[in-house]
Amino acid sequence: MSTWPVPSALDANTQAFPVLTEAQIKRLRAVGKCHDVKVGDVLFQPGDVNIPFFVLISAAMDILQPEISGAERLIVAHPPGHFTGEIAMISGQRCLVRGRITKAGEVLELGPEALRSIVARDAELSEILMRAFILRRVELVKSSTSNVILLGSRFCANTLRIREFLARNTYPYSFVDLDDDKSAQALLDRFEVKPHDVPVVICNGTTVLRNPTPQSLADCLGLNENVDQQQVRDVVIVGAGPSGLAAAVYAASEGLDALVIEAEAPGGQAGSSSKIENYLGFPTGVSGQELATRALTQAQKFGAKLMVGHRVVKLECEKRPYRVQLDNGQELAARAVVIASGAQYNKPPLENITKFEGQGVYYGATFMEAQLCEGEEVIVVGGGNSAGQAAVFLSQTTTKVHMLVRAKNLADTMSRYLIQRLEDNPKIELRYQTEITALEGERQLERVTWQDKKSDKTSTHNIHHVFIMAGASPHTKWLEGCVAMDDKGFILTGRDLNGTAGAAYTRDPQMLETSLPAIFAVGDVRSGNVKRVASAVGEGAIAIHMVHRALAEG
Repeated sequence: MSTWPVPSALDANTQAFPVLTEAQIKRLRAVGKCHDVKVGDVLFQPGDVNIPFFVLISAAMDILQPEISGAERLIVAHPPGHFTGEIAMISGQRCLVRGRITKAGEVLELGPEALRSIVARDAELSEILMRAFILRRVELVKSSTSNVILLGSRFCANTLRIREFLARNTYPYSFVDLDDDKSAQALLDRFEVKPHDVPVVICNGTTVLRNPTPQSLADCLGLNENVDQQQVRDVVIVGAGPSGLAAAVYAASEGLDALVIEAEAPGGQAGSSSKIENYLGFPTGVSGQELATRALTQAQKFGAKLMVGHRVVKLECEKRPYRVQLDNGQELAARAVVIASGAQYNKPPLENITKFEGQGVYYGATFMEAQLCEGEEVIVVGGGNSAGQAAVFLSQTTTKVHMLVRAKNLADTMSRYLIQRLEDNPKIELRYQTEITALEGERQLERVTWQDKKSDKTSTHNIHHVFIMAGASPHTKWLEGCVAMDDKGFILTGRDLNGTAGAAYTRDPQMLETSLPAIFAVGDVRSGNVKRVASAVGEGAIAIHMVHRALAEG
């Protein structure tokens, strides 16, 4: 299969721009309609929703990115035989680009539902289209081709928070670093931005968000416009970590109407992992974000919906259908609920730790955080696999990694292959029975004091970056009064309920079912969970089998 040598901001030598064969186009014609277009016709614009999918039969089209200045940036020139679209075609989110006809001719047009039908039932076209859509979004992110501009400082905690939100939701954006970019003042003046407003997001070239929350940013970007909030769904999945995403894939692929609600970004704790090396099928490892992005795309391919940037604050469990209440007061109804809200790393009991969060203290080790501490010494706190993976990853770009572990060894909490890798790495220094006792600095972290519990010796070091991945507390406060939990707040399921199942049961609870029928708990939020990505994925898949049984009861 040949590709056109098109002038493009993207790599035209990849499979991002395949030419469809006549046989493939014929199958698409069966669910679409052909019509003529003329030079200058604009078929879609940034911000449009539910845009059609076009195959260029004899016409040609430029894909353009409008800029704030009024100019246009050419992304790709589509000749006859090409097709339009990227991953927003599947997710149902807003269009990011402009499509303008440059050569009159015929196009084949498919509506969003027709496209999803083809992707679901035609294996060959599904592979070609999905691969192209994914690669195009990846390149849009890499090239910062977007209608979103973030103005901030790389040393600002809130700037880092927004960058992580956009990156983990694979939303392309342009970053203007106010510390280095001398032309930034013109943008600040144009949009009347004051220093205390930073960080600022310019959304769609018009709307200015000053230090936005994930909720306001998601709403401005239209990330949730494809979600019908009045609908009673078969299953609502709370949390988009590995277990929640697995539940979404299996629910949607088996015909259930599934909605995933995620407060931050897909992936959960695993999504911030630099590399997962013991997950089945990835012998060279896979980053948490890549795994989460693939899983989400897979779920959306089958029709699952994602609501991002909103937190569930309450479960109304007195009657069915159940209702989950969001942080904006809205309620969503569901016949079944899968709780995959996960857990968060515990903070050391340090008085001023909040002051340095995002400015020296981090709870994830991705490429973004690694850039901030390149060529410096860092500290990793924790004794689990996530901490070990972070230490190995950070050792590639830092001068030294001090790994502080409260326990006497790692054998009980970490995979053996990872322990060996830590012990063999000359840039990683393992410090057992050691804890941080103080953090110091003005605006940013400047010094760290730790104590060796064996010798009782305390020492202070000029280290500016600490990565905390120690212990975990479940996200279950929103479930108080509804489901039974253990003394640490993790949800009891199946046999662990020990007769505490609610009066609503007329049978024994299923293996992952909580004290209320048709409400299931999976992954890190469940009491007795195995803290491995593979087991979380397995629980998410198994839960959907049990959801089917519960729904069959009426």
